[in-house]
Amino acid sequence: VQPVESGGDSVQAGRSLRLSCLVSGYIYTKFCLGWFRHAPGKEREEIAVIDADTTTYQDSVKGRFVIFKDYHKDTLYLQMSRLKSEDTGMYVCAASRDYCWRRQFEYWGQGTQVTVSP
Repeated sequence: VQPVESGGDSVQAGRSLRLSCLVSGYIYTKFCLGWFRHAPGKEREEIAVIDADTTTYQDSVKGRFVIFKDYHKDTLYLQMSRLKSEDTGMYVCAASRDYCWRRQFEYWGQGTQVTVSP
């Protein structure tokens, strides 16, 4: 299983982007998938995670970002709206062999860069 992200871009504040993460070979359809962000000078942040029971968002993106899955396409998405400059960073997709409450991810992608200019 190797997550592969795409969809990152450089955009102006207020615009929208949709990130995709192809997770081929991932058979754990009930278990956790998530998006994380690496920003310069900051630790990795959890942006949103989803499993069969729950969906959780970081407070700063609630109401603006939506995480969802398309099982038929083996793809995880992050719909990002009303982007802000503080959303800038490398967005990385991760997959787990367990539910989100354990916060243990075995598979990580390389990331896709999102840059939001004022």
